[in-house]
Amino acid sequence: MTFEEKPEGNGSLIDENQLDLGAKHQPNGKPGASGKAKLSARQEANAKCDLPRKSLNTYTWQEIQRHNQKTDQWLVINRKVYDVTGWADRHPGGRKVLHCYAGEDATDVFGAMHPDPDIVRLYLKPLLIGELAPEEPNQERNKNTRLVEDFQELRRTLETMNMFNANLGFFFLHLAHILILEALAWVIVWHFGSGWLITIFIYFLLMVAQAQGLFLQHDMGHLSIFKKSKWNRLMQKFVMGHLKVQNADWKWSNRRWQDSPNTIYPKDPDIKVGPFFVIGDLQPVKVCLQILSTREMFQELNFQAIFPQDIMSHTSMKISKEENQDWFSSQVLATCNVEQSFFNDWFTGHLNFQIEHHLFPTMPHHNYHKVASLVKSLCAKHGLPYVKKPMMKAFGDILRALKKSTALWMDAYYSHPET
Repeated sequence: MTFEEKPEGNGSLIDENQLDLGAKHQPNGKPGASGKAKLSARQEANAKCDLPRKSLNTYTWQEIQRHNQKTDQWLVINRKVYDVTGWADRHPGGRKVLHCYAGEDATDVFGAMHPDPDIVRLYLKPLLIGELAPEEPNQERNKNTRLVEDFQELRRTLETMNMFNANLGFFFLHLAHILILEALAWVIVWHFGSGWLITIFIYFLLMVAQAQGLFLQHDMGHLSIFKKSKWNRLMQKFVMGHLKVQNADWKWSNRRWQDSPNTIYPKDPDIKVGPFFVIGDLQPVKVCLQILSTREMFQELNFQAIFPQDIMSHTSMKISKEENQDWFSSQVLATCNVEQSFFNDWFTGHLNFQIEHHLFPTMPHHNYHKVASLVKSLCAKHGLPYVKKPMMKAFGDILRALKKSTALWMDAYYSHPET
């Protein structure tokens, strides 16, 4: 079964000044000897509409879901079916992100991760292979259609409210206070020397500056500050390279984009904190039965050491295998918030609004608190929990979750003594 692809807009992206069919008009306005005339872009588009249009295949969800392997990946965006197998290795966010949604509807995650979808669609065009059959729903049949539609309506509302536009003054002050803290540390050393008390105080100042620099580059890594990606990347390199003295390409893009789309095990790197800390009901057993390389171990511990907020927001929540849930549900069920206060917002870089961050990863963090009530209302409408905790309870839940995971690990260990 096939359908005819209809042109969008005027059906052409051709510059009228570049469209020349090789003929010149005579002074009397008639075409030259070749019988061909120079047409406008709109006329050319209308002429093309009279020609047979390119036919695309239609597919059912059952057919699409078969293509969910690393060597065979299809996904659906706005009812269009794309074969991304060959593109996976060139995907800026890494091949794992695409594999996570192979055989599924990726409309919501596509919109969430790309601040300028119109540009990205240029890359999608050659990957288009078909469309969902007319009788097929917009997403897999096991998903809550009404919830998906409500979330998409919420996103459109937030876009209308300009919630995805950054306040550059806010981020300028954020950078300024980092530079002031670091300059203050140097001035104190220069003026008072390097005694023990001075050293401890300076250590505290630089620790705060480093943490705040991490939060600042986090927004840049999520393309949340500037409209153009290249400016976000450039400033991220400055903050990471000059303020934090780290390589900005240190798996950062791949890890961050794997994190936000996938709050499930084992796809989310922020809940993979093994081998010394294994959380949830699945990881303790799995890690007990496998050997991790030394390199992987230190990479995971290094990353988690600088991102305790992610541990606090995920550790005690539902960490399960892939359940093919809709985007909204998968983020809400695996993530929790920490209560808002001026200190909590500053101390966590507004990542105490982890639910909103996962739902809208390209939103600048100073707007999270403005949209939280709308997200909470949508959760209430569809019977989903919106978990918000005091800071100390969130830290306590980490210890309680680790205690539970230890019991599971020990049980698995003694059940398989040969390992």
